[in-house]
Amino acid sequence: MSTATQPTATAADYYLPVRPDWLDRRREPILEPDLAIVDPHHHLWDRPGWRYLMDELVADTNSGHNIVATVFVQARAMLRASGPVEMKHVGETEFVNGAAAMSASGIYGKTRHCAGIVGHADLSLGSRVEPVLEAQLRAGGDRFRGIRHSSAWDADAKVRNPAYNPPPGLLGEAAFREGFAVLGRLGLSYDAWLYHPQIDELTELARAFPANRVVLDHVGGPIGIRGYAGKRDQVFATWQASIKALASCPNVWVKLGGLGMRIGGFDFHAQAEPPASETLAAAWRPYFETCIEAFGPSRAMFESNFPVDKGSYSYPVFWNACKLIAKGASAAEKADLFAGTAARFYRLDLDRLG
Repeated sequence: MSTATQPTATAADYYLPVRPDWLDRRREPILEPDLAIVDPHHHLWDRPGWRYLMDELVADTNSGHNIVATVFVQARAMLRASGPVEMKHVGETEFVNGAAAMSASGIYGKTRHCAGIVGHADLSLGSRVEPVLEAQLRAGGDRFRGIRHSSAWDADAKVRNPAYNPPPGLLGEAAFREGFAVLGRLGLSYDAWLYHPQIDELTELARAFPANRVVLDHVGGPIGIRGYAGKRDQVFATWQASIKALASCPNVWVKLGGLGMRIGGFDFHAQAEPPASETLAAAWRPYFETCIEAFGPSRAMFESNFPVDKGSYSYPVFWNACKLIAKGASAAEKADLFAGTAARFYRLDLDRLG
């Protein structure tokens, strides 16, 4: 079947619903409650039937772990309703910067929420993206750190997120690379969201622009549904080889998380009871340990990807699972994996934020 005639995925196909009553059935003691954590990947939005704003974020970050700061990542929230199309995403940064200012007041606790902001700009504009990036920098003030321009594409339209419509091979297009060059010149980082068959495309991009700082989101999106279902070993082998090649680029970092999404095929959400941290750690260990071994703790960071992953497990259980996976690491390695790497990549001064 050609991609042109395939049914398009809906939001319900892609995102898992959050069920608070189900999540509340799993309560665990907090492991290593004093360990400082920077959560480098979460969203905020207000959508029909799904609200995740400051109240919800604060409730999660105050659920037991020592979350000292967070980084907001682009989520199509609060876009401008009018004005030039290319500037609409500046509205998201304005909104998030306001949330960050609320948090900086201290009335929501010690966590500095949205201390770093990753917005969106269409890099396919080429050199014409520069005024968009400059507008983002103004809107985000000293919190704006970079952009995410999703290139996540698969031949199966039911795998793809219906909210995005990137063409195949986006990272290799001349216009995109022209915009990517502008991003680097302005000192901004790039969050890469794609699926595992596309990781090699990111490696080619990173090698072509060795001065640009890149972070791979969600361990590179290993797919476990649709045509990839039942092929976890085969997918893992392909993914692992690509991860090792990507890690040879010193300008690339990796985020350890995002495996609670439907596309991963782990189906935690389909169980009668929410998963224990031990269950999550066992499922994720091969992926996280491969990335940590390839990139090293100084270029790897745990990430929640909330509220997207909240359909599969709660915030405190997620961080417990990460701590179980990192149990054998040294104190210095844990400091990097849970906070230091994220703080360095996103240029967060934790002493000043505290």
